[in-house]
Amino acid sequence: MTHSIPHNVLLDLPPFPPQRTGELADRVAALLGTKNDVLLVQGEAIIALEAAATSLARPGLKALNIVTSPYGAWFGLWLERGGSEVTNLAAENALPITFAAVEAAFEKQDFDLVALVHAESASGILNPLPEIAALARSKGALVVTDCVASVGGHPVEVHRLGIDIAVIGPQKALAGSAGLSMLSVSPAAWAQIEKPGAKEISTLSLLDLKRNWLEKGRGALPGMPSSLELHALDAALTRVEAEGLANVIARHETAARASRAALKALGLRELTPPETASNLATAIVLPEGISVPDALAAIGPNGRAISASVGAAANRVLRFQHTGRLAGFEPVVANIAALAGALNRLGHKADPGAAVNAILEVYNKASAA
Repeated sequence: MTHSIPHNVLLDLPPFPPQRTGELADRVAALLGTKNDVLLVQGEAIIALEAAATSLARPGLKALNIVTSPYGAWFGLWLERGGSEVTNLAAENALPITFAAVEAAFEKQDFDLVALVHAESASGILNPLPEIAALARSKGALVVTDCVASVGGHPVEVHRLGIDIAVIGPQKALAGSAGLSMLSVSPAAWAQIEKPGAKEISTLSLLDLKRNWLEKGRGALPGMPSSLELHALDAALTRVEAEGLANVIARHETAARASRAALKALGLRELTPPETASNLATAIVLPEGISVPDALAAIGPNGRAISASVGAAANRVLRFQHTGRLAGFEPVVANIAALAGALNRLGHKADPGAAVNAILEVYNKASAA
């Protein structure tokens, strides 16, 4: 059966009140724990990331770009396109960067900017943002962070950590729509963006947004604002505020612990140790003799949160997601059950009862806490 949303829900939407766009930005700032300027960018978060790189890049800017996913690699390319001198520091495949590696890079030379992804939903890793941000600050470098996946799943404390640009989107842990993204910009970041050679008259220009939105009273967004996406962001923020950000993060933590306990009960090994794993997804190594395509075919449509991982390990690794609306008891149980059934059909003995008991134990402890 095909399910569709009634047309009248999506068509003829009332325009989003222009005076409320500034309120949306303030609510995002509260979510990020910052008094820095917050910009709304029309488009998926990759556009906000490219706009940040494009607006910051200048000839002579020395950037340490930490690569733990394709997004990190693209950010380095965008900085290079603007003339920056980029040192790409790549982690081992499907693993987080180590703080020691970042320290070693700073021992070789100074940098004006450090860029990294906080949490990777594709591989389930968590980079050591607090330690890296503290080191960058001590060296006088700007900190630019892709927090698209981590916001709502992990604490993202922009002021406390001293993050100069934090890019977020509502489509992951906040369980919103992907068509609008946001970023916070510190005074130090603005000072770099406003240097001679700034990108102007461009959809990738943060300076244009500053002049045409921030400095004009934060009314209607420049161009043709999408009322659908603005209403969707409003709804997502309202839901998060009603639940409470701390509770949203705790829900993701519990779902992650329960998923990993259940996967262990099924006899599966995590690719990333728990201390460097995110609350968003778990990368699991399949038993010998079972390929990713075979596993996904056996899982079928019931395991809607299970997919292939990325990178060189993708032929042996599955990604088990527990993000957004999937970070809850029922979705975790349903997907573990689908995976257990698939493993048994493929000849790997898996006990779904033991896995469900492991999930119950984690959720019972969380309820009692």
